[in-house]
Amino acid sequence: MRFVIVGYGRVGSRTARILKEEGHDVVLVENNRDKVERARDAGFEVIEGDGSNEAVLERAGLDDAVAVGGITGDLNTNYAVCMIAREHGCRTVLRIDADYREEIYKEYAEDVDEIIYPERLGAAGAKTALLGGNFNAIGELTENLQLSAVTIPEGSPVVGKRVSEIDLPSTARIYAHGDDREAMTIPLPQTTIQAGDRVALIVEQESLEDVRKQLLGDAAVESA
Repeated sequence: MRFVIVGYGRVGSRTARILKEEGHDVVLVENNRDKVERARDAGFEVIEGDGSNEAVLERAGLDDAVAVGGITGDLNTNYAVCMIAREHGCRTVLRIDADYREEIYKEYAEDVDEIIYPERLGAAGAKTALLGGNFNAIGELTENLQLSAVTIPEGSPVVGKRVSEIDLPSTARIYAHGDDREAMTIPLPQTTIQAGDRVALIVEQESLEDVRKQLLGDAAVESA
């Protein structure tokens, strides 16, 4: 699948890398010369220019894209990107800062497919939105969603598996991973789970126990 991402900052770069690692076709749009060079050095196809300009987005292959993400630090640019992409039949994902008032959020939410809050869940949420996942891990955390962290024990059925191979239910998602040598961060698809690793989840409350059993194996039963 082809994705167009406007903005190669902290969130956009990580999102693009994850999508590329999963085998997707990613085109970046960026108007900052230094970021353009960094993206090209990382092996990405980059269109240099203003992503809020329709001609620039069309050069990025808008008509062949499944989804477009306005993931810059500027809300007005992101909104313009999404409105252009919508006219071309693309799924639209809008980055918005978490500190915007609720009425502002609602105003934009009516016009796009997904709104992401990078300050909360980062690139993993952006990727989920772009792929059209049915688990909304990027919106407001509500009473039905819970953050949880587990340490993977010896003998867990997920030891030795890549993150992309762990078949969690649609109501749960791994959003961070770490081991005893590094802090927790958003995992890449090929990240392999080892005993002793820490995994952070966002999961609907009614699924939490089942997901814990899936990750912990016999250790979950013993601790029950």
